Amino acid sequence: MSTMNLTLLTDFYELTMMQGYFKSQNNEKVVFDAFYRKNPCDGGYAIAAGLDQVIDYIKNLRFSKEDVEYLRGLKVFDEDFLEYLESFHFTGDIYAIPEGTIVFPREPLIKVVAPIMEAQLVETAILTILNHQSLIATKAARVVYAAKGDGIMEFGLRRAQGPDAGVYGARAAVIGGCVGTSNVLCGQLFDVPVKGTHAHSWIMSFPDEYTAFKTYADLYPNACCLLVDTYDTLKSGVPNAIRVFKEMREAGIPLKNYGIRLDSGDLAYMSKQARKLLDAAGFEDAYISASSDLDEYLIDSLKTQGAKISSWGVGTNLITSKDCPAFGGVYKLAAVQDAETGEFIPKIKLSENTEKITNPGNKTIYRIYDRQTGKIRADLICLADETFDDKKDMIIFDPLETWKKTKIHANTYTLRELLVPVFKGGECVYTSPSVMEIRDICTKEKDTLWDETKRLVNPHEVYVDLSDKLYKIKSELLEKMGREALEY
Repeated sequence: MSTMNLTLLTDFYELTMMQGYFKSQNNEKVVFDAFYRKNPCDGGYAIAAGLDQVIDYIKNLRFSKEDVEYLRGLKVFDEDFLEYLESFHFTGDIYAIPEGTIVFPREPLIKVVAPIMEAQLVETAILTILNHQSLIATKAARVVYAAKGDGIMEFGLRRAQGPDAGVYGARAAVIGGCVGTSNVLCGQLFDVPVKGTHAHSWIMSFPDEYTAFKTYADLYPNACCLLVDTYDTLKSGVPNAIRVFKEMREAGIPLKNYGIRLDSGDLAYMSKQARKLLDAAGFEDAYISASSDLDEYLIDSLKTQGAKISSWGVGTNLITSKDCPAFGGVYKLAAVQDAETGEFIPKIKLSENTEKITNPGNKTIYRIYDRQTGKIRADLICLADETFDDKKDMIIFDPLETWKKTKIHANTYTLRELLVPVFKGGECVYTSPSVMEIRDICTKEKDTLWDETKRLVNPHEVYVDLSDKLYKIKSELLEKMGREALEY
């Protein structure tokens, strides 16, 4: 959305490291992986989102004269390095998991294969884009799941952390399954449905509630949603809405896409009572929508209580992912190319926290589906040159708890490689679908999850395993580094 140049959307140390590589003439080709370690919101999965903005960023990655002058003014960078930046452009390869795809921890959402100066520079921007949009898309998917088929509208623009977060957050929310957004700029930029009704101030600006409803209905007879809780929901709001609906019906105005919205109070009780009043007046097809600080847990609870709500407007808790405000994506070096052989030498990051130990090598990911049900059995991270035959038995195991093994019998599963080429030699080779097409992709993706994985609390974990070859390389590196540590 923003028209500003994003080239300097980076942490300062990326540029100081770039100059260090430049000065030492160290610009070997490397592999970096962008991935996350733990599912957000304590859920069983996440949704990949933001790739389209990453593509735009890479395409436009150039240091303008103003950028170079600013960096020169910092008195940190040498002239020869600044001259190099003046002609800089990305020349590497990028592979990514398409937007809308179900993803799990430790899987590379994006793999960058490029000279190290280029690969290092793009780290911060890639993480900024992926972390935010994947977080909001995942939160939206959880809210949509809780609604059990009811429509979810994204209503959070005024509570978002700034304009870009509001626009791209709304985009991600639609990818996650929302039917539309109140954000008009998002609608314009990404061709997604925009919807909304009126505020309490509309009611308060008229002499009385009935006149406000009547005027609104005259203006928008084909999208008449009346906010009924400005004064007294059951004694005033709903009866006045019914009065207006009756007058529309008597005037021969077709009643379609009409109903009421509740924005406060006990939504379960209010919706049940409002439903009775609407039905008794002959408006069984009038919908009841609700807002008021909703999230997946409250919607799930209201559904359990039998609330008569069929449409939900979710704002603050969705656009900010209030209970889980960070996605936690990281960007780690995984391999360095040998200049003589062209082979990639695996690299690994150690940590006292087992979850933070990285998976080495130039990798790809295969998703294993149950052939009969189409559901995900497991994911397999392997080296990029490995291939597998679904006509043969496959034994997979947990890379942390290796005694946990599963045998998947031949001809009972199918395989799909998740990473696809996006840039080759600095040129984009991928065309992003529209946001609504990505939303459809995401809906199909969610259907591949077992119900146990989608539940909101204590979901079943989908296993992300390592191939035998990759596991052996990782184990050998850990053993070697362990022996070297003993020598100190």
